Amino acid sequence: MSDKLAKPVIRAMMWMALGGFTLSAMNALMRQLTGELPPTFAQCMRYVFGLAVMLPLLLKHGVHHYKPNHLKGHLLRGFFHAAALTLFFLALPKIPLTDTTAIMFTQPVFVMIGAALILREVVSRDRWLAALLGFAGVGLVLLPHMQASTGNWSLVMLAASPLFAASFLINKALTRHDRPEVIVLWQNITVTAYMIPLAMPYWASPDTRQWFMLASCGVLGTLAHIFMTRGFALADISVLQPLRFLDLLWASLFGFLMFGALPGDTAILGGVIILSATLWIAHREKRQ
Repeated sequence: MSDKLAKPVIRAMMWMALGGFTLSAMNALMRQLTGELPPTFAQCMRYVFGLAVMLPLLLKHGVHHYKPNHLKGHLLRGFFHAAALTLFFLALPKIPLTDTTAIMFTQPVFVMIGAALILREVVSRDRWLAALLGFAGVGLVLLPHMQASTGNWSLVMLAASPLFAASFLINKALTRHDRPEVIVLWQNITVTAYMIPLAMPYWASPDTRQWFMLASCGVLGTLAHIFMTRGFALADISVLQPLRFLDLLWASLFGFLMFGALPGDTAILGGVIILSATLWIAHREKRQ
């Protein structure tokens, strides 16, 4: 890979890693909130606050500056993302944070298959190998924790994975038509619109601490999606997917800081494999 091509790819990887860290911080807060508030309400308010974060930019630059060039794509992406989030947040308070993140690591496989079949990206052998190594690391993390009491909720979480993959594939396609800020704004608009009818029957009255946490989730979630969308605009989505495996390390960190959950030996070994796969594919992409 030439230096001119390598630099955008490395920058894209940095954006994706930063987005994963920020998203993991948000998920840790949301895990706490969905144990205290109805999940659909918490999810809806996270996107309401995300929309509020974008409002100053909308007022500064004007509505015309954020007019999408492919409205149908944004509506479709919002539908898939809202459906995925509904399943995700229903299961989130029932499963340990590291397990949640590990189950979501089936996403890169779905995304890479979709990138090859739908976006017609060339998925190299190295990328497939990195994804499979990361998947093996995920298996090690999950192995001790797939208990009968959480088995059904693990399946609910797993069902969200292909829906998230569809959302990210549409996101990548939309970067060909719209700027990252436009894509994230319309994600907030569409998901909020889809979620309000689901949240209304479970409307709640959060206390001051919970409102602050919901607002923080709105800020973190919006920033995370801006970071990841910038990454999608710079490189093939298939090369960025192994970076998602780093999220397991972030989830372990936040799980310890917020819930006192320490990863076991197999989780540590799995994390080493995941990190190795991520660093290896970054090195290979820079050289090719």
